[in-house]
Amino acid sequence: MQATIHSLYRYPVKSMGGDTLNSTALNAKGIPGDRCWTVKDEERGGIKGGKRFPQLMGMHAELEHEPDALTPSPPVTIRLPDQSSTHSKDPNVNQALSKAIGSPVSLWPLLPADQLEHYKRPPNPENFDQMAYFRELFARAEDEPLPDLSTFPKELFIYESSPGTYFDAFPLLIMTTASLHAMSAASSESNFDVRRFRPNIVLDTDADGFVENEWVGKRLQLGSAVLLINAICPRCVMTTHGFADLPKDPKVMRHLVQQNDGNLGVYASVEKPGDIKLGDNVEWLSSDSSATAG
Repeated sequence: MQATIHSLYRYPVKSMGGDTLNSTALNAKGIPGDRCWTVKDEERGGIKGGKRFPQLMGMHAELEHEPDALTPSPPVTIRLPDQSSTHSKDPNVNQALSKAIGSPVSLWPLLPADQLEHYKRPPNPENFDQMAYFRELFARAEDEPLPDLSTFPKELFIYESSPGTYFDAFPLLIMTTASLHAMSAASSESNFDVRRFRPNIVLDTDADGFVENEWVGKRLQLGSAVLLINAICPRCVMTTHGFADLPKDPKVMRHLVQQNDGNLGVYASVEKPGDIKLGDNVEWLSSDSSATAG
């Protein structure tokens, strides 16, 4: 199967809109500057994104400069839904975000991985219904199965994200034009715009259908970087939210469940850091990690 990099995306603030890239480095934490800021819920506690605050998806974040070793979270400008702007250096940034969201929040850069309390999930309320919570989170109807979460890091049941990161699961999310075309062909009543699915890397391929499903456990080279495909990505309620010119559409998840068990794309981690750019070809590697030694 032939595939090339079709598009690259970086989202400086978790759940906010970001920008396309022509090229980027990849390191152990994925694309530098990706999800390097987040908001915390000052009412219920915890690191939160668009699942809790869908208003975030209507905001846009832009880094002031590229990250480096000393500033993994560079200052960021945030355009709010009403087209006004705020900035991470503005002493009133939390008030501006809280007003736009309608709930008290605070903006946070990445903290070191040993700051465990920052990343820890808040305790569940009394009479917490875990099944109902997961059905709401993954936008699953009563007769639809919940995703298999056994492939995800166990620490995610303790922490909102792996300490030292603001990713939901793994550093990179990869999709193909084939899977987007498959969903669009299956349903003309919903708009399967790539913005709903927030990938980092979109690959253009000559294959058809949900080709990513067969990639789990495989290794690939993009540019000078080597990636490991960790897990299929189960989709959640965020894909149904309306923002910008996209309407709210619960049917997006209904179609995803019917066509691909609610999944779309795959998560990946960086096995060997390197540089990638638009047009780079995918080279599939053996499962022997020694193949990239040196």
